[in-house]
Amino acid sequence: MLIVRSLIFKIACLIITLIEILLFAPVYFFLPHKVSWIVPRTWIRGIFWLQKYLVGTTYEIEGTEHLLQGACIVAVKHQSVWETLALVLHFNDPAFILKRELIRIPGIGWYLARAGMIPINRGAPLKALKAVIEGARRKAEKNRQVIIFPEGTRQPPGAEPHYKNGIFLIYSELNLPVIPVALNSGLYWPKQNLRCYSGKIRCRILPPIKPGLKKKQFMDHLETEIETACDRLLLAAAKDHNSLAMPPTAIKRLGELGMVWEGPTRL
Repeated sequence: MLIVRSLIFKIACLIITLIEILLFAPVYFFLPHKVSWIVPRTWIRGIFWLQKYLVGTTYEIEGTEHLLQGACIVAVKHQSVWETLALVLHFNDPAFILKRELIRIPGIGWYLARAGMIPINRGAPLKALKAVIEGARRKAEKNRQVIIFPEGTRQPPGAEPHYKNGIFLIYSELNLPVIPVALNSGLYWPKQNLRCYSGKIRCRILPPIKPGLKKKQFMDHLETEIETACDRLLLAAAKDHNSLAMPPTAIKRLGELGMVWEGPTRL
């Protein structure tokens, strides 16, 4: 039954995505930038409505008092497609750093390009980093929030963290505060898995890190803040949903945190 509901959800998401692309294409590309956010935000709310009523997944975002409306950098733990959608609803004018291939997808890519995202060419790291820094600088000058996934790609819940130096270079060049964001979305909308799971996704926006820190101090602080909060959200999910199928990485991490998982396991 779980896989059936998950498939219905994903097919429904595809259908409303196609409908929105076709429905809004005649007007979206002519709207003023700030007004144009209405279109993706309407689409995202539709996705989350489907997720709630077809799969039984809701979400909760804590720490919204730490949000900054002006220019800043947002460093987000990346476990799922969920956070790439949810943060659009909660930041005033976000500009995501994302892989260039997404911009080239017909339909969706056109919308991403129109929204002013920052593409990165992962095939040429040094050249790409310079381009990303310049792109982020231009967005910050327009008072936008630059959103980056400091590990570069989605990681399963509980996996050993691998924070890349690119986040520090952007932080030091732009001289802006960094808002860390922790979450447990990979428990419910996992990467490369047909199944989605019911329950409550939890996301926690943490206090901003001030600009001007040295590399080691900044990287240690960022990783500690995000990973500590992610551990707490993982524990909260394990205590709330003992029927939730946990991935091996999460079960291992729960053991390291002193909790023996006795519920189901998923691959």
